[in-house]
Order: sequence, then structure tokens, then C-alpha cells
Amino acid sequence: MIKKKYIKLFHVKPGKKIHLKDYDTGWAQTDEFKDFGKEKVKERANAVLEQNVQDLAQVQQLLYADDRYSLLIVFQAMDAAGKDGTIKHVMSGVNPQGCQVFSFKKPSSEDLDHNFLWRYMKCLPERGRIGIFNRSYYEDVLVVKVHPELLQNLPDGKKGTSFWENRYEDINAFERHLERNGTVILKFFLNMSKKEQKKRFLERLERPEKNWKFSSADLAERGHWDDYQEAYEDMINATSTDWAPWYIIPADNKWVTRALVADIITTALNDLNLKFPELDDEQLKLLEQSKKTLNEE
Repeated sequence: MIKKKYIKLFHVKPGKKIHLKDYDTGWAQTDEFKDFGKEKVKERANAVLEQNVQDLAQVQQLLYADDRYSLLIVFQAMDAAGKDGTIKHVMSGVNPQGCQVFSFKKPSSEDLDHNFLWRYMKCLPERGRIGIFNRSYYEDVLVVKVHPELLQNLPDGKKGTSFWENRYEDINAFERHLERNGTVILKFFLNMSKKEQKKRFLERLERPEKNWKFSSADLAERGHWDDYQEAYEDMINATSTDWAPWYIIPADNKWVTRALVADIITTALNDLNLKFPELDDEQLKLLEQSKKTLNEE
């Protein structure tokens, strides 16, 4: 497990005003890490990931059997920050029957005819299960904030000066409702540098097996980098709460990202004090009778 003092570096306290430029996107987060050196930190991170993958598989079974909580994991990031790879590696040990991943794309005409949270509500995990949003309702305070022309089907007078503050308030209330009903919410912003994004885009262009991952739309959005950074800051500042915290995860090194995310998820589930259901005397008696019946065949 990663020491809590390190996890605190990435947790955004409610009410704290953050600036993304103050967060290191690389591996050397502390002087202690720098003293260890990159290779030793990487070796430790890979060991942490491996252990947490095993632990997560065990605690997922408890989550299902306990049947009191669900887990919603939200990933947001700029293109090529490693959301897909993080989900793949961190969740590699879980039972797929108890975990669903939803990747939200451009909203349909039906989506636009409902409130902006509607299409996400339909995909929330039930008790005992893990739900992962690869992008989420936060796109509605990110992409549409950078591109306000995408705001559609709203009544006149609903796009005033308080529009975004109202959306943040709606999101906080929505997440509060989920938490009150047993959903644990963890939100990860994968914080990648513009230099690293360029490197990964070029890799997608230069390697034939990765060509399919590149879209010219990604390059167009890169041109709005500063606008997105500001939108992410506003979003995190307004919506990191006690019941649904944001974690700003360094994403220039994938092994750092995966180890941190895995550890935060596993720790959160372990902290729930999950347990297998206890059988009463009557149920235990029935088990003994069943055992006796089978042994007498």
C-alpha cells in the first residue's frame, strides 16, 4: 500500500482552490522519490499495482456479498492521457460480472431532449457492483464550456452568468444523493503535460498498429489546451467534496498513474468494513440438513 502522506499529495480538499500548473505530471513527486531514483520508484510502483490488483479481486467479492454499497469510478483527462490503459490494468483481476465500463461519446438527440445527467443516471452501478465512467457527466462542464455552441435545447434565459455555477451545484447534489444511498464515488483527473500528449500523438501516427487510435479531432482539441486546463481547474475547485473527492493523478508515466489509482480504489473499498452475510440459526440448520442429504446419496 502507498503511504497516506503520499496519497494526500493528490487528493483535492473541499474548498481548496487548485491550479494545475502547481501539480507535477511526472514521477518525482517528492525529494524522497528523487533520492530513490526513477528505476527504484518504478519497481516499487509496479509491485504496488500487482498487489492491489490481487487485493481488489478479493474485496470485489466482499462488495458483492455485502450488498450495501456500490462503487462509481470517474475518469476525466485530456486525449491520450491513459484512461483506457489505466482501466485495463487496474481492473485486470476483477470479476467482469461485477464491473461495467461506460465510455460516453457525443450525446444523441434523445439525450439532448433530457436533462444533462439523464444518460448517466441509466448507467449507475447497483449495490454490490463497480461502475466505471470513462468520461462522464463532467463533459457537460468541460467540452460544452470550451465549445458553448454545443449547448442545445435549453429554454431562453437559462444560459446566464450563473449557468456553470448551477451545473456544478447540480452535480454536487446528484453525487450527494448517490453517496447517501450507498454509492462510493472516486474521481480521477489524469494530469498529463502538453509535451507528453504530443509524444503520444506522434507515437500513434508513427506506429501502424496505433494509427486507429488517432483522430484529427484530437488534434483540433489540443489547440484549446489552455481553455481546457482552465475548465478542469474550475470543475475540480467546484466539485471536489467530502462525499465525492477529486484526485489529480500524474499521468506522464503510466506506471505511476496505474499504481496510484489502484491503491486509492482498493483502500477506499477496504475502509468500508465489508463483510460476508452472517447466517442465523435457522439458515445454518438448513445448511446442515443439505450437507447430510448430499452425504447420504
